[in-house]
Amino acid sequence: MFKKVNREEKRKKRHGRIRSKIVGTTTVPRMSVYRSLDNIFVQFIDDSQSKTLLSASSIDKELKTTITYGGNVEAAKKVGEAAAKRALEAGIKKIVFDRSGYLYTGRVKALADAAREAGLEF
Repeated sequence: MFKKVNREEKRKKRHGRIRSKIVGTTTVPRMSVYRSLDNIFVQFIDDSQSKTLLSASSIDKELKTTITYGGNVEAAKKVGEAAAKRALEAGIKKIVFDRSGYLYTGRVKALADAAREAGLEF
């Protein structure tokens, strides 16, 4: 007999292992990614104060005009560029990348690569 695999439960376990090793600070915040079927979200988090410093997503007003569908690689690239631009404006140059248990392919990789190309270091 086969057991049914709960993918979300496995992702949460991976996320727990990742989070035990990385911590965001005020000078080097954690860039956390969340992806749903239709959108992708990014937050820059200072774990020492439990504060979200910045955020960007495919449903932001300024990005919504350029993105037709938020659940694809092109949208992830635009969100990564916008997130990096906002971070650089706020004086954040170096970050710690938190993929939140998602595999580093597809939209997560496209977002990270776009953020690196826009000037963030991680």
